[in-house]
Amino acid sequence: LQLKNFRARLSFRDPSLDKYIGSDEAWDKAENAIRRAVESLGMEHFEGIGEAAFYGPKLDFIFNDALEREWQLGTVQVDYNLPERFDLEYVAEDGTRKRPVMIHRAPFGSLERLIGILIEEYGGDFPLWLAPEQVRLLPVSHEFLPFAKEVAAKMQGEGIRAVADISNERLGKLIRNGEKAKIPVMAVVGAKEMESNSLSVRTRADGELGTIALAEVVDRLKEAIANYRNF
Repeated sequence: LQLKNFRARLSFRDPSLDKYIGSDEAWDKAENAIRRAVESLGMEHFEGIGEAAFYGPKLDFIFNDALEREWQLGTVQVDYNLPERFDLEYVAEDGTRKRPVMIHRAPFGSLERLIGILIEEYGGDFPLWLAPEQVRLLPVSHEFLPFAKEVAAKMQGEGIRAVADISNERLGKLIRNGEKAKIPVMAVVGAKEMESNSLSVRTRADGELGTIALAEVVDRLKEAIANYRNF
């Protein structure tokens, strides 16, 4: 998601409390595994003593929003205790029975919270790969709306989130509306574009790009989206 303003919290138990299940050995093993994983990745982190779940330590990802408030999103929890309590086993390659480690995880945490942070992070100006509406087709007049819809349908078939503007406004108004909505890519379609099966492309990142063949536009969009970059 290209969010960079975060830290990892190593949520460990508070040894002075008795709310946790499992042996000290299991807890030490799980906490050390989380600590080694974070350090091997060179990730900025801090320890949150007393923030563990009752059954095991957690690796929580703490993000800062536009107001520098902290929010927890994703979490990964290492659990040696519940497999023991449920008597879980698996058969290893050598035929012996082993006790598994249980991993509880929620990669994005609360989806609503994640979306809120993304909106604030980008100020609604989402990059192409993330934008809910990636391409808007702008017909120069209502006469060319069927072609705009056809192009939008073709793009949708290629996995591109494209929409034809059906508001029947003047072209200048369509462009202004697209800019206000922060659409990453707008494509004007008129007589010239329909005859040559091309699009007049305009992007938020680079402005007017001129007339480009439709097939090339689709290919470039797919490549840009797949590689998390601009058109």
